[in-house]
Amino acid sequence: MENVWIPALAVVSCLAASAFFSGSETALTASSRARMLSLQNGDDARAGIVNRMLAARERLIGGILIGNNIVNTLAASLTTGVLLSLFGDVGIVYATIVVSAFVIVFSEILPKTIAINNPDRFALFVAKPISWIVFVFGPVTMAIEAFIRGLLRLFGYELGSLNNPLSATEELRGQVDLLHKEGGVAKQERDMLGGLLDLHELSVADIMIHRTKMRVINADLPPAEIVREVLASPFTRMPLWREKHENIVGVLHAKDLLRALDAAGGEADKLKIDQIALEPWFVPDMTSLREQLRAFLNKKTHFALVVDEYGEVQGLVTLEDILEEIVGDISDEHDLPVAGVRRQANGSLVVEGTVTIRDLNRQFEWRLPDDKASTIAGLVLHEAQRIPSVGQVFTFYGFRFEILRRHRNQISLLRIVPPQPEGEGEPARPSSGT
Repeated sequence: MENVWIPALAVVSCLAASAFFSGSETALTASSRARMLSLQNGDDARAGIVNRMLAARERLIGGILIGNNIVNTLAASLTTGVLLSLFGDVGIVYATIVVSAFVIVFSEILPKTIAINNPDRFALFVAKPISWIVFVFGPVTMAIEAFIRGLLRLFGYELGSLNNPLSATEELRGQVDLLHKEGGVAKQERDMLGGLLDLHELSVADIMIHRTKMRVINADLPPAEIVREVLASPFTRMPLWREKHENIVGVLHAKDLLRALDAAGGEADKLKIDQIALEPWFVPDMTSLREQLRAFLNKKTHFALVVDEYGEVQGLVTLEDILEEIVGDISDEHDLPVAGVRRQANGSLVVEGTVTIRDLNRQFEWRLPDDKASTIAGLVLHEAQRIPSVGQVFTFYGFRFEILRRHRNQISLLRIVPPQPEGEGEPARPSSGT
């Protein structure tokens, strides 16, 4: 019996080592690389070790698995020897049961549960000893890895061909959404980060103020009338047109106009508007918001006119419009109230056709697609495949759309009934009725 204690202590030591390896594997693979990089930049040597090991993930996992399998096999062998000496041949059965139970509970589930709940702290704690183990088993790991690669190559599979199907932007967006769902990121912060990530996917055509909504001034009006128009406008920059509204010949800045008016002694009739106005800046409608934001910063201006492939003016875009895609609506004391969405007592919403799908998705956390149309009216037209009549009702994506008002061929007002909270809003083919 006295000789049994030494093997028993060896078994306990093997199980403890197995727990160490199992917890380390979980902690290192679940640790935040961003957090580790931040700690490394703060001169934390242990974080630097973790990052170096994660950069060679196959070698790290291989070293841990080799060490873990060695101690597990040793624990099973020692336990079998001890129980054979105590119980005879039936000791093999007892050894299988005992080793399996202890390995599963104390060497797998327990350490991995602790590690997954504190992955960063656990990873820093085991960084140095695991780095030594990976170094010791490095040659063995490399040999095994070469053998595995050669074996897989026989089946026409290359390890290097396994690429992440998600881009860095998509991964970051998914992480933000996950943190929001878990309560780590507020909705406003989630929307801001999402808006920043969306800048390269959206074009100026998606957020521009359409030419039918633009506030413009006839450049041929008397200077005094132009001054009154500018003072009555809530905007500081006003496009000037001649012959037709789409023929923009200049952009008048309110500050430039007031300086010129002051220099003229307050006599508006002495002003030469063409000399005060700035040259208009035209940008293609397919320019991404990221490129347009960079262009605004480089050009040091806040205002651009949007043109299509034929050079026709389609609308205007401002720096504020792009910033609002990131931080949400920016309002000041001079902004005009916008009543584009009105919530009804029955839960439905009366929405103007020009309201963008993106704004609705952001405000109400809907998931209506915005890749085929930018406005809610455009989405209805796209799905209906025809110009609807007033009173028609369409149902798609779990939403009910009722046409309330139409101006010529444009849907100007509609009622939206969102899906019930418990509904999933599965896409369905549009249906209509009266």
